[in-house]
Amino acid sequence: MSEARWAEADTTPEHIDAALRELLREEHAADENLVPARVLNLIVVADREWRGEVVNRLERLGEYHPSRTILCTVAEGRHHLDATATVSGDGAGEGRVGVLRESVEIEMGPTHLSRVDTIIDPVIISELPTLLWSPHNHDDAVEALLGLIDVILIDTDDPVYFDGPGAALSRAMELSNSSVYVVDLAWLRTVPWRERLAGSFENPSRREALRSLKRVFVRYNPASVVSAVLLVGWLASRVGWEPSALEQAPGGALRGTAKREGGGSISLEFTPVPQGTRGIAGVTVTGDSGFSLSLDRGPGGLVAREQRAGVKPQQWRMFGTSRGEGGILGDGVRQALLRDETYRPALEAARSLTP
Repeated sequence: MSEARWAEADTTPEHIDAALRELLREEHAADENLVPARVLNLIVVADREWRGEVVNRLERLGEYHPSRTILCTVAEGRHHLDATATVSGDGAGEGRVGVLRESVEIEMGPTHLSRVDTIIDPVIISELPTLLWSPHNHDDAVEALLGLIDVILIDTDDPVYFDGPGAALSRAMELSNSSVYVVDLAWLRTVPWRERLAGSFENPSRREALRSLKRVFVRYNPASVVSAVLLVGWLASRVGWEPSALEQAPGGALRGTAKREGGGSISLEFTPVPQGTRGIAGVTVTGDSGFSLSLDRGPGGLVAREQRAGVKPQQWRMFGTSRGEGGILGDGVRQALLRDETYRPALEAARSLTP
């Protein structure tokens, strides 16, 4: 393991860039088997008071660690830039190449955010795709950086920074209409549910049951209503339903309907339930002739239960499908290098569900 570090108070972007180049030169000169990673830039704009939490999450990215991470910490009353830069690598040895990763932390004040692009531009690796994550919703920084980035990471489930699911989904759509690709952590929380629902109807014997669904019932962590709505938005967009706006029901539940192609309607129900982790707790779809399929979160995976008229109820466990919050940020960074064409249609359908 090797690591080289530089720090300077009241610095400039040009000094930071020069320091990174020198650190890389020194590390490669010390061991020619160490080469810089060149896959992805990650820019993070976060409140200084939450720095510890943000750094902890970045350290858990594991194999999805970016090539260069630029963390901008924002504190009131700061009028100049202080910065540290670190170049670290491991895995090198005789006949084996090791990878160098670079991280920069720039301390700045709120007055820097509207022109943060001029600070970041000299520091990013220009030939690489660039991902922006602003967990504390510094929209002025986001707007300033839109011309530099390729992907933006958001969390429409975050109730602190969005005034309800409607506002969160509208912001996601606004960003999606710009030149950047949107990676939504709320959408990623639905991955195991979408995969297993799609897989459950892959068998041709269940296709008719899919076309004749009458009710969708989603249980979710109270802090993850957008994940629940996006899941149903995905289902509606895939099977051609036309959803209408949800209405409040007793106990914090939400209810609505969707029109089916060719006539008929589907009942949609959303209920918050106690759950230790964010995301969806369970989903049940029911149809004609006593058909019912339920997926529920359980230890190590999802528990599936199926009922059909005249057939003994079945239950089985889908191991390895339940994802916690620990790896969700890593999934988001990985998704920055991919493209999910199903998100935009699901987002449009989900917006129809929210007032």
